Amino acid sequence: MESGALPGFGVREITELLPYTQNMHMTDQQIDQRFEFAKELIVKAGELAMTYFNSLDTLDIQSKGPQDFVSQADYNTEVLIKEALKAKYPEDAFFGEETGAADLAGAKGIWVVDPIDGTQPFLMGMSSWCVSIAFISGDEMLIGLVYSPAGNQFFAAQKGKGATLNARPIKVRDAKTLNDGIVSVGYSNRTKPSELIQMMTGLLENGGMYHRNGSGALGVCYVASGALIGYIEKHINSWDCLAALLIVQEAGGRINNFIKDNGLEAGGKIVAASPALYDQLNSFIP
Repeated sequence: MESGALPGFGVREITELLPYTQNMHMTDQQIDQRFEFAKELIVKAGELAMTYFNSLDTLDIQSKGPQDFVSQADYNTEVLIKEALKAKYPEDAFFGEETGAADLAGAKGIWVVDPIDGTQPFLMGMSSWCVSIAFISGDEMLIGLVYSPAGNQFFAAQKGKGATLNARPIKVRDAKTLNDGIVSVGYSNRTKPSELIQMMTGLLENGGMYHRNGSGALGVCYVASGALIGYIEKHINSWDCLAALLIVQEAGGRINNFIKDNGLEAGGKIVAASPALYDQLNSFIP
């Protein structure tokens, strides 16, 4: 889901996430095993989400706020992911959009999950939605997976090992100016309309063009594949972007340090871009 406040969190739960600003060492083998397991799991989650997507008229849809919806498809897909990870890696913590934080004490790392990013496009029958799974340890993003079953796109990255789309290596576009491609501009009800207008004005007055598809995770991944040359947003939640940010980084793009800026708990601004455009795009965000 692209917008929405932290789901059902109290002060204690948020505070419990803070110790994970310190890295806890994991071996390459441990990370490799999690990567392979999560790749299989996200496909299963995508298959479940697709069963709901193919029967939208049966869903019970609820509003969480302006332009912010949820259905049992979101919840049940997250539960599938959460339970599988708990069974395989009980020592890991979990942080999901719909069910919140779990098993934080003594964990080596945290799985950060958005079961359906782009819930509104999903509910409208559009294909611009995806499942997003990230794995972090401290302030390090170690695994990033974004799967769009309706669009047949599977983005994956492991720290230090590059990024792929449908198992083929990808790289960001070698863009030098805003005229060299399209920039995605994210927006949610946590951002003032005037702030969005300021961002759009900066982009358009400097020769750029904008794009928005309703899924922050997919928008950021399109920077990694070279379809877009940048993604900017004033505020985005961690489950919407952590997996995709690693994918951009591993594809040779430049990103802001989202986790160190308290992004895991509170969310924050995001800039993901072809390296030559990063500073200019960053300057557009108020």
